[in-house]
Amino acid sequence: MNYYHPAVLVHRQAEKYGNRSALRYRDYEKGQWFPISWNQFSQKIRTAANSLVSMGVKEEENVAIFSQNMPECLFVEYACFANRAVSVPLYATSSPIQAQYIIDDAEVRYLFVGEQFQYDAAFSILSFCSTLEKLIIFDPKVKKDPRDNNSIYFDEFLALGKDLPHNAVVEERSSRATEDDLANILYTSGTTGEPKGVMIHHSCYMEVFRIHDIRLTTMTDQDISMNFLPMTHVFEKAWCHYCIHRGVEMCINLRPVDIQMTIKEIRPTLMCSVPRFWEKVYAGVQEKINEATGIKKALMLDAIKVGKIHNIDYLRVGKTPPLGNRLKYKFYEKTVYKLLKETVGIENGNFFPTAGAAIPDGIYEFVRSVGINMIAGYGLTESTATVSCSWLTGYTIGSVGKVMPDVQVKIGENNEILLKGKTITKGYYKKAEATAEAIDKDGWFHTGDAGYFKDGELYLTDRIKDLFKTSNGKYIAPQALETKLVTDRYIDQLTIIADQRKFVSALIIPVYNLVEEYAQKNNIAYNTMDDLLKNPTIIELFRSRIDTLQQQFVHYEQIKRFTLLPEPFSMERGELTNTLKIKRSVIAQNYKAIIDSMYEE
Repeated sequence: MNYYHPAVLVHRQAEKYGNRSALRYRDYEKGQWFPISWNQFSQKIRTAANSLVSMGVKEEENVAIFSQNMPECLFVEYACFANRAVSVPLYATSSPIQAQYIIDDAEVRYLFVGEQFQYDAAFSILSFCSTLEKLIIFDPKVKKDPRDNNSIYFDEFLALGKDLPHNAVVEERSSRATEDDLANILYTSGTTGEPKGVMIHHSCYMEVFRIHDIRLTTMTDQDISMNFLPMTHVFEKAWCHYCIHRGVEMCINLRPVDIQMTIKEIRPTLMCSVPRFWEKVYAGVQEKINEATGIKKALMLDAIKVGKIHNIDYLRVGKTPPLGNRLKYKFYEKTVYKLLKETVGIENGNFFPTAGAAIPDGIYEFVRSVGINMIAGYGLTESTATVSCSWLTGYTIGSVGKVMPDVQVKIGENNEILLKGKTITKGYYKKAEATAEAIDKDGWFHTGDAGYFKDGELYLTDRIKDLFKTSNGKYIAPQALETKLVTDRYIDQLTIIADQRKFVSALIIPVYNLVEEYAQKNNIAYNTMDDLLKNPTIIELFRSRIDTLQQQFVHYEQIKRFTLLPEPFSMERGELTNTLKIKRSVIAQNYKAIIDSMYEE
């Protein structure tokens, strides 16, 4: 396997694959997917790299990309790499204030924007950003502000590099590119405090290529990857670069909300996702089982039972399943499992990496039982994604797999997971104090996550900063309880409240349509969702389900009171990060009155 520097990676792959499809994107007006060959991909990067030189972009300069997932994001990123410049991605959902912080912190002169939302947000702060000189707009349908005489469209940008007028400069810069060059500054979404710019050097990506080649042995250049998570997120970003390294065709999903449609159009073999995706698949199957009757219901339940025996009790640990189980499994492979996978759009699946939050054990077990190779992993922005991951066999449900080759992990004080290795960040951009706090004098990066090893696998227990201490002095790990309860079909989201409180309580976002169906079946009259969720029968429904699920927790860890909320947590209100993690401090502030009422005598 050849390991090319990202400055020249796509060009080397184009020499190998030529007119084969490297990328696909969806044209929403035509409702079709269109390919971009490796040769076209390479040529776009060369042109964009020349355009950056035309605009005066210098080596080591920070260039920002504020867009949803589009092929243009990759053209610009690799054009930056070719010029030894640094690509700084912003989440497509970032507010003007969030965007301004990053632009100011990274001293950005040139900002590439995707669609109307990003353009409007960027233009609104243009005059407030002291370094920002120009916006370059990807989507030609964006309507510019009448006062805007400076922004250009991407086609105009590419025209600056037509016929490669500065190719000698680009080639000379690329020839001097080293692994020590800074590739990206990835700003954390800031669940606490202001965002920090995590520095990812090319050495991090080069090491990602090497160690994943060792672990992901079934991945080939015949695979097709669905690009679903934001390319701004380290998980998807590192995965995209790795797919390019492996010659995998990437299908770029523009809008996350469309994934249920686009995944069926592509039917990929690979896709990175977060547990939430599989939680919804699981909930959908549970709903079908609950609706089914007679032989159909019995078959579905038996298929899951047979799959568990076959895949988890036997294959997982390297044993051959009994003949009767193998025969039944083959039958279900052609019927129940096949239908399930086709319904989701993953019947061609090779494997599906999943990380970003804890995977509920029941969901992990279910997905593997029905023959879907979900790969559980653990990583951070600061570790260029993967620290550990499971594989097709030899995994334990509940663990986050075995540590990646040559990544060093040790358990420190308070069971904190500490990291060393070539994929680990060298620090935070322009934040020496934060860097010194995170990386100790012996070079160990402190993750803030608590965990332990058992039989060679890594297990997570909680975020150290998320440990709550009740007013009675008891420590509560909220994520363990949240991960357990979110498997319930009636619960969409929830957050545990306990810090400096007498007992544990919870704010719960129900699955509203299921609550409405329950009300209809039980003749419960109501006017509004708020009215329905205050109904004693509905509250008792949730109480009984919560009590059943939390039996394994000790008394002081269990939820004593809860409130059902008529609206979901919102990114607009600052309650969720761009990666849909709950901001506990914001929830505590926004719902203070409701929380306080749960603790009134």
